[in-house]
Amino acid sequence: MVEQKRIALRTVAFFLVAGLFVFLLYIYFFVPLPDLIQTIKQVNPFYFLLALAALFISAVFYALTWQSLLKMVSVKASLLKTFQFCWVANFVDVLVPAESLSGDLSRIYFMSRESEGSAGKVVASVLSHRVLGTFVTVAGLFISTIYFVIYYKAPLLVLEIIGIISALNAFYIGLMFYVSTRRETTEKIVDWIVRILVRIFRGRWKLEHLKESAMKALSMFYEGIATLSGNPRDLILPLFFQILAWLFDILIAVLVFLSMDSLETTISLSAIVIVYTVSIVIHYIPVVSGELGIMEIVMTSMFTLLGNPQDIAVFAAATVLIRVLTLWIRLLVGGIIVQILGIKSLILSKRSNNSSNIK
Repeated sequence: MVEQKRIALRTVAFFLVAGLFVFLLYIYFFVPLPDLIQTIKQVNPFYFLLALAALFISAVFYALTWQSLLKMVSVKASLLKTFQFCWVANFVDVLVPAESLSGDLSRIYFMSRESEGSAGKVVASVLSHRVLGTFVTVAGLFISTIYFVIYYKAPLLVLEIIGIISALNAFYIGLMFYVSTRRETTEKIVDWIVRILVRIFRGRWKLEHLKESAMKALSMFYEGIATLSGNPRDLILPLFFQILAWLFDILIAVLVFLSMDSLETTISLSAIVIVYTVSIVIHYIPVVSGELGIMEIVMTSMFTLLGNPQDIAVFAAATVLIRVLTLWIRLLVGGIIVQILGIKSLILSKRSNNSSNIK
């Protein structure tokens, strides 16, 4: 087990270093390095700290959205727990190259463990949260793009990128809606997966017991979906929280440009919203990994295409600072919370063992 953990850590470290190396190569060939360093040195720490505060405020509203959805399906969860599990999900997203899907699975696992017997309802809440978040983000991307096209000249390449990303997310949302409404088809898929698992782990899992557990969880899932879809008015509050989470997320990028005194002088506000929203939307696609240097290159390139190409050093600096907040701070805080939750679990297990020994 220890050796497996070492291998996993080595793999994660390799991909992170590889991604950093790819971005450094991009900077070496396309960005004037002295200008980049000089721009970062001149950053106003006040605005950068405000951007850091916006990151945490956005996380609070994101957790409030999920907590509201959990409450709708009768799953009790404190804001602290939902906040912690959201940060753990961000941590897992960075480490596992499956973007958002791996983080969602971790949220389902931890919350289901907290609320025993409610796995299906937790899945319904996470699925609804993902759809709600994707809808708000794609809507923001659409509105900002329309505004930019009307008042500025948008390069065809950027519009094509936005179109492809939006189409992938539309497909993802459509797939989620299909799964949520086609119970018979989903039951057949689950039954097929159960049979494969039983064949792989022969002797360890019994078909009937595993199938019964899976169908029970699936029944709770559809019960949760029915509750959420049957009370559209109750979705107003989580939708409101999700919009606030998105706005504060956007504010991170805006404050970063303000910290460099470059807002509106090198790029418009609508362009910043487009680029940053694209980075969020890419993150929502579960088959794409944006933590390997590709995201930095995409953001810097799109900033340059939508702004003044001569200010590429400013855009590269903005990308670096934004990613420090949205990637490395999230990785750090998520890792700390993972350790805290691990220590708490260890303490609880020791207490339960001690109590059992006393008895």
